[in-house]
Amino acid sequence: MTQPTRRTVLGAGLAVAGTGLLTACSGSMGGMNHSSAGDAVSSAENYVTPDGKEVTATEALRKPGPERKVKLTAVETPLDLGGRTVKSWAFGDRLPGQEVRITAGDTLALTLANNLPEATSIHWHGLAMRNDMDGVPGLTQRPIKAGASFDYRFAVPHPGTYWFHPHSGVQQDRGLYAPLIVEDPKEPLKYDKEWVIVLDDWVDGVDGSTPDAVLAELSNGMGGMDMGDSGGMGGHDMSNMSMSTTATPAPKPSSPSRMMMGAASDLLGGDAGDIAYPHYLINGRTPEAPQTFQAKPGDRLRLRIINAGGDTAFRIALGGHKLTVTHTDGFPVEQTEADAVLVGMGERYDVLVTAGDGVFPLTALAEGKNRTALALLRTGGGAAPQASVRPKELDAKVLQASQLRAAESVRLDSRRPDRTIELKLTGTMEKYDWAINGKKYDPAQRYPVRSRERVRLSFVNGTKMWHPMHLHGHTFALGNGGARKDTAIVLPGKTLDVDFDADNPGLWMIHCHNVYHAESGMMTALGYLR
Repeated sequence: MTQPTRRTVLGAGLAVAGTGLLTACSGSMGGMNHSSAGDAVSSAENYVTPDGKEVTATEALRKPGPERKVKLTAVETPLDLGGRTVKSWAFGDRLPGQEVRITAGDTLALTLANNLPEATSIHWHGLAMRNDMDGVPGLTQRPIKAGASFDYRFAVPHPGTYWFHPHSGVQQDRGLYAPLIVEDPKEPLKYDKEWVIVLDDWVDGVDGSTPDAVLAELSNGMGGMDMGDSGGMGGHDMSNMSMSTTATPAPKPSSPSRMMMGAASDLLGGDAGDIAYPHYLINGRTPEAPQTFQAKPGDRLRLRIINAGGDTAFRIALGGHKLTVTHTDGFPVEQTEADAVLVGMGERYDVLVTAGDGVFPLTALAEGKNRTALALLRTGGGAAPQASVRPKELDAKVLQASQLRAAESVRLDSRRPDRTIELKLTGTMEKYDWAINGKKYDPAQRYPVRSRERVRLSFVNGTKMWHPMHLHGHTFALGNGGARKDTAIVLPGKTLDVDFDADNPGLWMIHCHNVYHAESGMMTALGYLR
């Protein structure tokens, strides 16, 4: 196996980037509101590079602590989903991959060996870490070629619930994901046990399907379909359809159609998603063979919930229990009680529950798709509920991020933004032409910011679909003292303004965390000016 050093790989990647990837396009100012239009620069030399001195200096300020060494291998492997085995790609031979656990302030030193048939990478979702370790091929590193390896090494500054996955094509919608739990050395919460819960929608290896084939089908759009009087679907409005899940084009001989129409959710503003997945999973298991978590009656449990799905939001509830939400996207909130929580792709929620006596269903409803994922909490005797169980809590008080307030310790100070960047979310299901400000992702496109600025991102959703928008390398604040997050749902026809402090120099992605929307073009990047 060839094994170039991190510096060799990174240096080669930036040599490529320096010839064009870091060049600002003339349209890169977008909707920017700033005192100096001169910030629209055309020379790559005016941007901080991922391995620049500014990045190194910021990393030094984090005072990297002791190393936590991990070796990881990306492989083709069979995976048992609970009575059904599929062939997929994964980290090792398990789904999700083995969690990585580290203490805030320590240094993660992880070596990824790529035994896949194509190049890959790892993005550390939600972490404010050094830019050259962010794992975006063509922007912050070169792809890790088949047969090669790469050493990721960076300080982990903030405690919380995070995860990692590739940023290469639609690989994330295979089995290449795992939790990253950053423990707080001064943990203020009191609990007896911890349960990490990873939600997923699964298609890879089922009846010949692959995420790449799904993307190819979606990319054809619905423009050629006979939709009667429904007209242009603009993202796709199926209000006249009587069924909530209907596959559409004739299947290809090699695999069935996975395109979905009519998936509707009031919580998501209408259209819930594009893909009819054959399976919905909790911790890699189908509802027919669920994972069982053991505890004692009266135990205080911390549930760390991660949505690793490609196209599905989940409404999750624990039958017979109230949930006390304590964190979202790694950052504490004013504790809020709910019956269920809505979790978009890429979002995380930490909740506390006091376990009752018996066997209880942890049910994740695939929002708008009329299917569920299941796990069980067992604290006593009794028969397990059926796979199809729907706890009444799913239809009671459902909490969303907009209802949360940041804990005082992490609340952004009140300050007018120095810069506002308008990001119009554009595209339709009819043409499957998802983009930002009408432009598909181009690594040369830059929205410039400067260190120490308060930056406002204004997500203007002009489509008829919802989009979970994710910012790399930072956490932003929702309005009016709202939660600190890195991924937030933007509803169709709505505008969401979020603020962040520009304190982590480099080149950082902003994109929809629907993996198929992102790969089709709904991505862009911020660039720190020197």
